[in-house]
Amino acid sequence: MDSAVPARGPLRVRSLGRVPYREALTLQHALFHRGHEDYLLFVEHPHVYTLGVRARAEHVLVEPRSVGAELVRVDRGGDVTYHGPGQVVGYPIVSVTLGPGAIPAYVHGIETLVIEALADLGLPTAGRLEGYPGVWVDADGPAPRKICAVGVRVSRARSMHGFALNVDTDLAMFTHIVPCGIPDRPVTSLAAEGLGATSADVIDAVVGRAATSPVFAGADGERSIERQDAAAARRVGSPRAPAGHRLDTTGVAPTKSVAISTRKPSWLRVEASMGDEYLALRKTMRALDLVTVCEEAGCPNIYECWADGTGTFMINGERCTRACGFCLVDTGRPHPLDGDEPARVAEAVAKMGLAHVVVTAVARDDLADGGAGAFASTINAIRDRAPGTTVEVLIADCKGDESALRVIFEAHPDVLGHNIETVLRLQRAVRPSASYARSLAVLAAAKAAGLTTKSGLMLGLGETESEVDGALVDLAAIGVDIVTIGQYLRPSVAHLPVVRWWSPAEFAALRERALTYGFAHVEASPLTRSSYHAREGAEAARRVTASA
Repeated sequence: MDSAVPARGPLRVRSLGRVPYREALTLQHALFHRGHEDYLLFVEHPHVYTLGVRARAEHVLVEPRSVGAELVRVDRGGDVTYHGPGQVVGYPIVSVTLGPGAIPAYVHGIETLVIEALADLGLPTAGRLEGYPGVWVDADGPAPRKICAVGVRVSRARSMHGFALNVDTDLAMFTHIVPCGIPDRPVTSLAAEGLGATSADVIDAVVGRAATSPVFAGADGERSIERQDAAAARRVGSPRAPAGHRLDTTGVAPTKSVAISTRKPSWLRVEASMGDEYLALRKTMRALDLVTVCEEAGCPNIYECWADGTGTFMINGERCTRACGFCLVDTGRPHPLDGDEPARVAEAVAKMGLAHVVVTAVARDDLADGGAGAFASTINAIRDRAPGTTVEVLIADCKGDESALRVIFEAHPDVLGHNIETVLRLQRAVRPSASYARSLAVLAAAKAAGLTTKSGLMLGLGETESEVDGALVDLAAIGVDIVTIGQYLRPSVAHLPVVRWWSPAEFAALRERALTYGFAHVEASPLTRSSYHAREGAEAARRVTASA
């Protein structure tokens, strides 16, 4: 096939679970434009109608909001289609060898991949319908039915967008549009055809065929697969479920974890050293009625960092609206924002003469902007009061709201940090109110806005070494500049258990490997936290940018 590409490395398969369409699009664009890794993303979207570049507006027959859907114009081929629950959407972001007929051949290859997977699932009548893209059931019969839409974009020898395969989709949602601009052909699903396959079954079947598909395979006819999957949301339970119970659902049993009474390894024991610098900084914080995440989160590096005259300010109150399974910060109904807080933070920065300051916050899902406005106000206040200080922020995801995130981006922090915290499989157990895909999308959007980006991982929750590598590759693939990797320490019996201690040698090896992925700076050690050696990371990123 003309569009076969040489295998440059594994095809990285990510099953991300339910992802809002715009977030998936942001992530696709980041992977598409960097072009260093080949990915196959699987997602399920909330109800959405998407219009391709040649779509006709009159093919949307209702106001989308009236049926609980949004409408998004996109840069793929094709007309209008529907995505929603019960549908497997696959997005290959891969290199395509261009040449005569390459793009039709690529589309043909996607169709073939789906046709073969459907045959493996027990639907041998799936095939092509002459003159109509996509995959059809009984294409040669009197009543062909479309089961899979295909719409792609190929540019600069890279592909994005892909296919949407109906598993047990609500087919009534298709009656509100002219699907793919075809008024006289019905839409079907595996369930409507009498097959009981699940979305997980479909993904397994497609992945099983992907290794030898000409779309992905190299000249030798085969491609290695590196796969990671999100834990199914229905197995994880409520975000308010006890943390240990949530971890159970990922296959990590608390009985295999480290008892909280177990003495920590020597490399995790930190001697308290309350010198003059530490005491002076604490006095300044108290006098200005400010909060530091160093104290609130029980950071083991507080003595070292405060002795060095650095600290991380936590704004927007002391109560978080989320209940992450690892965090010591208080959860509850937050107090109203303090309008004077940005000025007090700026005053503290100026008094301490900080060269680099980190500003973070509790999650404020109770606020329309997720607390974004307060971040921007604090950045601006520091710039006014201490113009020589570089400003780093560590933000929550603002529920993925583009307008809220833009408020922070347009304040131009010197570093924009947002942590993915753990590997894909453990996300729902560790931070059930967030998601891996959303965090990647936030970081990708920040990078697209021209910011230096940073993220962090904590180890010891049951992740494997290959899963950690996969997470680091994902961060590098979307352009993250700085990454921190540290050991998780259990704050209390109410929090997630430690499954194992990673040794200093393992962290050192992980750092060396991570640097080969293209990060400007990697901070990795048992005691590393998000703000540890933050100034060094920012300076390293600036040097890389200046030399590019």
